[in-house]
Amino acid sequence: MTGHAGPAAPTGGAGAAVPGPRAAAGPAASATTTGAAGPGGHPAPGPWLLGVRHHGPGSARAVLAALAAARPAAVLIEGPPEGDALLPLAADPQMRPPVALLAHAVDDPGRASFWPMAAFSPEWVAIRWALDHDVPVRFIDLPAAHSLALKEPAQGPEGGDAPGERTGEAEKAGEAEEAGEEVTPVVDPIRVLAGTAGYDDPERWWEDVVEHRSPGRAGDAGVAGDAEGTADADGTGALAPFVALAEAMGALREAYGDGGQPRDAVREAYMRIQLRTARKEFGDAVAVVCGAWHVPALAVRTTLAADRALLKGLPKVKADLTWVPWTHRRLARHSGYGAGIDSPGWYGHLFATADRPIERWMTKVAGLLRAEDRPVSTAHVIEAVRLAETLAALRGRPLAGLGETTDAVRAVMCEGSDVPLVLVRDRLIVGESLGEVPDAAPAVPLQRDLTRSQRTLRLKPEASERELDLDLRKETDAARSRLLHRLRLLDVGWGDPVAGRGSTGTFRESWRLSWEPELYVRVAEAGVWGTTVLTAATAKAEAGAVAATALADVTALAEHCLLAELPDALPVVMNALADRAALDADVGHLADALPALARSLRYGDVRATDTAALAGVAAGLAERICVGLPPACTGLDTDGAETLRGRVEAVHAAIGLLAAGAEPGTGLRARWDAALHKLAARDTAAGVIRGRAARLLLDDGRLAEDEAARLMGLALSPGTPPADAAAWIEGFVGGASGGGMLLVHDERLLGLVDAWLTGVPADQFTDVLPLLRRTFSAYEPGVRRTLGELVRRGPGPEGVRRDDAGRAPGGFGLGLDRARADAVEPVLRLLLGHPPEPAEAAV
Repeated sequence: MTGHAGPAAPTGGAGAAVPGPRAAAGPAASATTTGAAGPGGHPAPGPWLLGVRHHGPGSARAVLAALAAARPAAVLIEGPPEGDALLPLAADPQMRPPVALLAHAVDDPGRASFWPMAAFSPEWVAIRWALDHDVPVRFIDLPAAHSLALKEPAQGPEGGDAPGERTGEAEKAGEAEEAGEEVTPVVDPIRVLAGTAGYDDPERWWEDVVEHRSPGRAGDAGVAGDAEGTADADGTGALAPFVALAEAMGALREAYGDGGQPRDAVREAYMRIQLRTARKEFGDAVAVVCGAWHVPALAVRTTLAADRALLKGLPKVKADLTWVPWTHRRLARHSGYGAGIDSPGWYGHLFATADRPIERWMTKVAGLLRAEDRPVSTAHVIEAVRLAETLAALRGRPLAGLGETTDAVRAVMCEGSDVPLVLVRDRLIVGESLGEVPDAAPAVPLQRDLTRSQRTLRLKPEASERELDLDLRKETDAARSRLLHRLRLLDVGWGDPVAGRGSTGTFRESWRLSWEPELYVRVAEAGVWGTTVLTAATAKAEAGAVAATALADVTALAEHCLLAELPDALPVVMNALADRAALDADVGHLADALPALARSLRYGDVRATDTAALAGVAAGLAERICVGLPPACTGLDTDGAETLRGRVEAVHAAIGLLAAGAEPGTGLRARWDAALHKLAARDTAAGVIRGRAARLLLDDGRLAEDEAARLMGLALSPGTPPADAAAWIEGFVGGASGGGMLLVHDERLLGLVDAWLTGVPADQFTDVLPLLRRTFSAYEPGVRRTLGELVRRGPGPEGVRRDDAGRAPGGFGLGLDRARADAVEPVLRLLLGHPPEPAEAAV
């Protein structure tokens, strides 16, 4: 679409320069007079309306050439007028696009909009030209105070309209259509013009008529910096592209009206008022850079009273604006930012390349692939360039475009595979550039504190996703961990914890970091809690503890406080935790809460945090779970049983942590083992829970192998319904937690499963098959293959799978060699950190 959200929205064409509202005729008549040379061979008098496509390098080159030819006394740009005070920062040496103007409501920071600009955006080129030539430059679009008030409530960066996009116009149109009202369809001007010209791909049409035929392109290359020197002597050639596109936009507006965007009438009325004001101050020598879709509306003659009437009664909020870094990835449509372009990296290359863009692009691609250890030579580059040019000639295109270069790269450098092209698209076609803004740019206090912390900890925000491994024994890494955990508590999702590739000790942490521009909005939202990351996280944790109603929420908050090291918030959270724990009698809630407390108790050793207050609460919860869990496991449906099985596993791991750090003689482990024995033997408990209880006891050495075989025999007896028996099997050997290896090494259990499975009646086999398939599909391929070999051999004497009565299967002994096991036990104790076994106990 064209010109719908300031510089952020895509626009309808590369150029349409028409005289301003002084013309008596409509847009077509205005365009007729623009191309004519004025007195002395100079362009016709202004104001000059330069219609552009936002983020279009062809538009940027055309604007640069037109400004150089016209030399306006002032430059007006589509954008929020509150940003005028920020425009001088564009000339700051620290400012590096892509960047965006961020506007947010002061009382509701989540209500925000972005106006992104890349180095190849026409608006950015116009701003820099005006600043370099000391020409006044202003924004003239509807103020952010009104546009934010009209914006639908924000749904966050991942839901609803992306910041800076049109706010629900298409959805509203759909609702009106369902209600039987007549609505104007939403129009994509580029698609309409491309279809009229016989193109099925709007981007290909755009490349052919603009990128490959724009001002400043000599031969087969175009240069942004050369645009000033390539304009015609009388300046009319620089304005010619704008004239043609103005006529096209005028025809589209006559056919489609507002194009399904009724709010544009309000924006255009405000822009006309600002244009009148600028003409009174600077005369007619004014250049307006706006979306080409708006050009006909700005050129038409209207009265000041009529424009003011359209603006009457608009809602208003107090808004703050600042510059924030942006990314090429957020300019791409596929990333969820609908008001963007498909290939910002490619467009940036076209704009910045001085000559021979195809050859230089192929060189970049070759360098990227070589860095990934793919065999790409200079000959590949030469052949790829030749193929791209040949494809362009066969397809009737003036120059090779992105489609031709991509096809050539696939055929020559990637050997016909699309897999390497994914890398080329991510790194080059889209790109990973992250802009920078100067320190002088306005920011909320919380953002400034975060920026200081990032610099102190040498933790630079980057658009590309990367992993960060931290050793919490080092002060810098511990401080980085605290910062990331505090930001997570504030809902600023810069990093997510991931499983580490190396050590699994508590002194290691691994994070996956990726900075997105929407996080600046999150920081602004979090600014209501405090002016620093520490105070804001503390205040939010305290408020969350008071407001939490679920016990698991409070325990998770306590864990976050310990990880983020928030000593001031921890007492409030602990008081809330004690109150919720005393009142909550639901065993499921208690089971959900205990694992977080157990994990929190581990952090005292590594983070030097006092966790004594948690120990008493955790012990009380564990005692209540041991008493109430067995009765709670009866009368459950399939989903409820599966949920409770997960809770049993989590509580088992949590009690293992608590028992390891508890004082001797507390008996917590013994009481939990007794609860598991009750579950394993309780016929009224769900089969999946009974099987899991037996397995947990067996793994901990609390259940003899003969007893485990007896329990399995009872569970798989002919009197047990097949569905219940299959559930027991899933609980006992299901999942990827070593169940397959248990069957591999204990053929008695495998024989019981085999005998039961072969005895399931045919009419009931299809009922248990999905459950069994889920159970055994989680095993590693090698485990499944070994089990198949054991079953293929068939049963040996006394149910043991052996090739004969005197020889065990390959790789397995006849029994346990206790002498060899005893020899390695001291080494295992040393590795695991357990004290040596007393001599009298070993006897």
